[in-house]
Amino acid sequence: MPLPILALAIASFCIGTTEFVIMGLLPEVAADLGVSIPSAGLLVTGYALGVVFGAPVIAIATAHMRRKPVLVALASLFVVGNLLCAVAPTYWTLMAARVITAFGHGAFFGIGSVVAASLVPRNKQASAVALLFAGLTLANILGVPGGTALGEAFGWRATFLAVVVLGLASVAAIAWLVPSDVAPPSGSGLRGELRVLGKLQVWLAMLVSVMVSGGLFAMFTYIKPYLTGVSGLSTEAVTWVLLLFGAGMTIGNIIGGRLADWKLMPTVIGTLVALILVFGALAQFGSVAAFAIGLVFLWGLVDFVIVPPLQIRVVETAADGPNLAATLNQGAFNMGNAIGAWIGGAALSFGVSYADLPLVGALVTAIGLAVALWSYALDRRQSARAAPLPYPAE
Repeated sequence: MPLPILALAIASFCIGTTEFVIMGLLPEVAADLGVSIPSAGLLVTGYALGVVFGAPVIAIATAHMRRKPVLVALASLFVVGNLLCAVAPTYWTLMAARVITAFGHGAFFGIGSVVAASLVPRNKQASAVALLFAGLTLANILGVPGGTALGEAFGWRATFLAVVVLGLASVAAIAWLVPSDVAPPSGSGLRGELRVLGKLQVWLAMLVSVMVSGGLFAMFTYIKPYLTGVSGLSTEAVTWVLLLFGAGMTIGNIIGGRLADWKLMPTVIGTLVALILVFGALAQFGSVAAFAIGLVFLWGLVDFVIVPPLQIRVVETAADGPNLAATLNQGAFNMGNAIGAWIGGAALSFGVSYADLPLVGALVTAIGLAVALWSYALDRRQSARAAPLPYPAE
């Protein structure tokens, strides 16, 4: 792994830990702050919306700035936000702190993706982006289970304080290892960055990102009560299942980068089909603990196969102004997080059982599959029009 990408991966580890660990601590947070578990689940939605609205604001504000100072500033904002989470006295102050923390999330991964891709040859760009996101997936192997265990032992605030320490290390790594002249802003400036948003394929790629995350978070937001109530696992066992989920994500992320360097859109479509099948298997066999554990691992693997391809898809379709589009795609992922967490909570409120939540995830993912097939059909139609005629035109 090139050292600059390693520095970015350290920061993505911290970001991933903060984003996902709250799900393993929902009962503790709810009890401490005097709210219901579905209300605590809205902290996931609040974070996601912070990414959605913060990403374009920061991307536009920093369009003319050098990439390294922007990345250092975003990592620093993340540290401050987590410190505010650790000391938040009430539910609403914690919500505000989560939103502040989230503001730098989308821009960091968007700009970081462009930076990572610029450090390697074109045929290895998806793999480079996968290395950046490896920090995010490793967070689910080490950060989330470790943070969940730490929060259960010493209180959920201790988890956020630990992330602050790791965040300071990531700021130092970026300042030290990332070249000052890496991935300069596009020559077309802000106007060029905005112009690419007129391309249908950019929006279709981002819509797929929304649906993928929506399907994930419709169920994963409530993974702890699902595993304890449906699969019959103990609270302590959930930590180890989350570890397996993170291991699956890490493996899937690397596989996805390599597959995307080979066949990008077929990878996207095939992965969406596989996700729907995994959700169906969870709905059918989730009540059997052994099957549930294996399927959660497979779910994490398949779900993160699609992340590098989707990020590269957006960068390629927005080649004339990739920074804003790549950042907005992170907002799209988190818009899906917010929508999925809301859909999952609404389904539970309307009487859907935890056992049936995988079917909700499958339905949302199926919409993403339909959009991906549409986008791929447009690609093939455009390629057919651009192909030379087999005989001289008269």
